[in-house]
This record gives sequence, C-alpha cells and structure tokens, in this order.
Amino acid sequence: MQNNIQRVLEKNNLIPVVTINDLEEIDSIIQSLIKKGIFCIEVTLRTPCAFDALRQIKLNYSNQILLGVGTVINQQQIDQVKEIGVDFIVSPATSTNLLESLNKSGIPFITGVATPSDILLGMEAGCTYFKFFPANLFGGIDALKAYAQLFPEIKFCPTGGVKENTYNDYLSLPNVISVGGSWMLK
Repeated sequence: MQNNIQRVLEKNNLIPVVTINDLEEIDSIIQSLIKKGIFCIEVTLRTPCAFDALRQIKLNYSNQILLGVGTVINQQQIDQVKEIGVDFIVSPATSTNLLESLNKSGIPFITGVATPSDILLGMEAGCTYFKFFPANLFGGIDALKAYAQLFPEIKFCPTGGVKENTYNDYLSLPNVISVGGSWMLK
C-alpha cells in the first residue's frame, strides 16, 4: 500500500508546498530550492495553471527535482497527474474511494489525516504514512505526541502551520518522518 511513499519521505525530510500562480515563476522557484539543497517540490492544485506548471517542471527539471502534486482529491486529478508522470501524490484528506484510487495509480502517495478516526480509516486500508493536516489547527506537536502512543507504527508528515522556527521541533518527534510547508520559499 502507498506505492513506496516511504522512500520519498525518507529522502526528503523537507517538502516545500508551493502554489504556482504564474508559469513565469517556476524557474526562480526551482532554482531557489536547489540552492537551498532541497530537491523535492509539492505543487498544489489550487490554481488554474497548476497542471501546466506540473508539465513544465516535469519537462525541464525531472532530472534535478522530485515532482509531487498536492491537493489531489479525486480520480480525475489522479488520472491527469499520472499522465504527466509526477513522482508522488499528496491528498489533504482520506476516504475509502480515494485510497483505492491512489493505490491503483501506482504512484507513491500520502493522504491527509487529522483525527484518530481518519488514521484508523487509513490503517484499515493498509496505510502507515500520513500527512497530518492542518497540523496547527489539530493540535500540532502535542497531537502528534499523543498519536505516537495510540498508533506507534504510524509515521507523519505534518503540514499546515509548520514554520521555519518550528519544523525542527516536529522533526525531532519519533513518529515524524518529514515536514511540509511554504516557508522554504520565503
């Protein structure tokens, strides 16, 4: 299950979450990440040009950066990003249908959870890695400490409110494998 997302997360403990509003900004974004020693990006599907941005990054930077796509919530989006050839998928939520579709895609993926019920739903589908989202609204570090006791085999990638001055606190937790955020581009 999850099409080997573990390898992606272990190699990239910092995952920049990027919303691209204009294709002209792609080169500067990628160059900024590479200069910082970050070779991974999660492009969100929040703008009209997101799919074009994914295509452009895949075409021009596939040998330099691991291309992920975020905010994936349905089969149609999965089909589109599979055609583009993204390296991993991130979803903000978990559902039975979404988990089935993501698993069938063959692309490494991580789905979002916030509550114990979300985690249990994913576990029942065979998942052991989750995006904890939005971390700042659902208890942050304290929640992850509690989840370590309840679900010791589960690993998280918290996003949502993780900042430059807090990401190391998250990464110090034994159940956190990586963190995502937008601060890396500021």
